[in-house]
Amino acid sequence: MTPSVRSSKTIKATVMHVAVLALMTTAVVGCNRGIKPVVNDPVKLVQIAQPISVLQPVFSVDVDNKKSSKKDPLDLQVGYDNSQIVVASRGGDLTGFDNTGKRLWSLNVGDQITGGVALDAFSQTAIVSTRKGQVLAFDSTTGAKRWQQQLSGSVLTPALITNNRVILSANDGLLHGLSLQTGQSVWQFTTQVPAISIRGAAAPTLLDNKTVLLATADGRLHAITTDNGLPQWSRRVGVGSGGSEVERMSDVDAMPIVNNNQLFVISYSGQLLGIDLASRQVMFLNELASLRALAVNNKQVIATSLDGKVVAYDRTNGQTLWESDALAYRKLTNPVMIGNYIAIGDLDGVVHLFDPATGNIVSRVQTKGALTNLQVQGNRLITQSTSGQVAIWQVAR
Repeated sequence: MTPSVRSSKTIKATVMHVAVLALMTTAVVGCNRGIKPVVNDPVKLVQIAQPISVLQPVFSVDVDNKKSSKKDPLDLQVGYDNSQIVVASRGGDLTGFDNTGKRLWSLNVGDQITGGVALDAFSQTAIVSTRKGQVLAFDSTTGAKRWQQQLSGSVLTPALITNNRVILSANDGLLHGLSLQTGQSVWQFTTQVPAISIRGAAAPTLLDNKTVLLATADGRLHAITTDNGLPQWSRRVGVGSGGSEVERMSDVDAMPIVNNNQLFVISYSGQLLGIDLASRQVMFLNELASLRALAVNNKQVIATSLDGKVVAYDRTNGQTLWESDALAYRKLTNPVMIGNYIAIGDLDGVVHLFDPATGNIVSRVQTKGALTNLQVQGNRLITQSTSGQVAIWQVAR
């Protein structure tokens, strides 16, 4: 979910953070060619006074990313469960490993993979999507191809596999529900696509056992039944403001988080909402802009902003508990909870571990290449960098 503007008229611009949005508007529409957006240098890291050991390495492997570029950086995710690891490269390679890192199989799908891997342990199925809109299913234990399906648009996030459905959000505004067994289309749900939006999409996520949540480029959140794609409810989350289409962008590219009957979601245009699902009432509305998913623990909602702030809020009333500028302008990933700590990655491949009580960085680990997304399974942290290094750590005992 790289913050580059896309439109039907091929507008080439990069939105760095909200503070320069007016300048970006001028650059996009071409009213004043002499004005350039302000780009802030990433802050230098300060050495941790008394670092502690939080994560220990389990496994790492380099995959081929020769077709990735700085203008269109890799943002893939790893398919992972307790016994299997399936890794995709931008060049189209798909490789299966066991949980010790032993290579089991490898193949090439014939096109650039765009959304990473969705892995279903029960059916032993791995799903990937390509830039030309193909969806492919493989046996995750052998690599044998099961089916493929052509969509009308490309998919930039991993599929959601649930209730015998493969649910994918395409960049043409269609949400697809495919049969897990055959790949045949069961239903489609259409959303509005604004003229200009951030290049990226929020991955579909479950609201409950029968309902999927879809966040869209027009700033809305839709609840849809997984079985037949029927709409249940919809509400606006992102609200852009300003005199141009660029200023009014209200994308929700961060996957909504559902936890303990509460829903948390954040938008590019600067709204962070906490919603009580029992009453459907907003618990709080804070001003913060992000393209990255939130993290939650028992007491907090943690966000990384477009300009590199890390902020922890009280999850019931939205009160700010602490805020850190220690990683300002370092192009941060989504925060995740791993053990008792908050993990956040950055443009240099560093994973920073925060103490959630104080907001202090207490530990770091290093990978190779910029990080765009962190994943957690149990006590393990999984990363895939833009240079193609996949690394897995587990909480030190």
